[in-house]
Amino acid sequence: MIDRFPEPLNAATLLRQYGLRPNKRLGQNFLVDEGALHKNVEVAELTPQDTVLEIGAGLGGLTRHLARRARWVVAVELDGRLLPILQRVLAPYANVHLIQGDILKVDPAALLDVSGYLVVANIPYYITSAVIRHLLEARQKPSRLVLTVQREVAERLCAKPGELSLLALSVQVYGQPQIRAHIPAGAFYPTPQVDSAVVRVDLYAQPLIPLPWLELFFRLARAGFAQKRKNLRNALSAGIGWSPPQAERLLHLAGIDPRRRAETLSLGEWKTLVQTLVDTQGGL
Repeated sequence: MIDRFPEPLNAATLLRQYGLRPNKRLGQNFLVDEGALHKNVEVAELTPQDTVLEIGAGLGGLTRHLARRARWVVAVELDGRLLPILQRVLAPYANVHLIQGDILKVDPAALLDVSGYLVVANIPYYITSAVIRHLLEARQKPSRLVLTVQREVAERLCAKPGELSLLALSVQVYGQPQIRAHIPAGAFYPTPQVDSAVVRVDLYAQPLIPLPWLELFFRLARAGFAQKRKNLRNALSAGIGWSPPQAERLLHLAGIDPRRRAETLSLGEWKTLVQTLVDTQGGL
């Protein structure tokens, strides 16, 4: 029987034993504080029946906590140099399947044979948006995401109309994000320059934008946010290739002031805009 709480990992010592240093290019800041690791597991609300996909296993600190609570853990790590450390750290856990690879190049359905799995990840800023979109657009979708990201990114994910971004829309169309914990920079090794936060996203049974309209929704949203300083009339005109009067007419039909900017629209208003375009023109 494995003890409930493992001995804390000494990241600096482990890396030194294997002649390694954190890779700055990969954004490697390993979460090592045991309290913060435990908080991730608490936020995920794991049960003994759950299957978990962990992205960025790192040194295995979080993986060990996940393995104690879940039925099965698939841990993906991009950096092949860390595999010997992970194999050593995770040796006591028979319910962990370790994979070396790039999650952005892997279909989650190829890794997991169940629907409704959970994702737990400590991901660097530069791939946050790409990882989220990859997971939410996958054939086999998770039911919950628990992501440790930079605090600023967490706040962007949970933004309200007036401060929305394309990233926020891309998440909120699929589920409800909430900041559930704050993690200071000192909980990581090496210590980053910014604090982080744990965001939990519980996915809806179906996206808030009907599936047949999603591609159109994202095309409109990308056009709207591509030139954020422009009002929607001009941004949509430039991004979609309409004349300004065409864009203005569509916005008026949707009940949206053409002088507004993309970040001020609610998800409901984007849905109305898409529906108006479908009803009047059948799409783009």
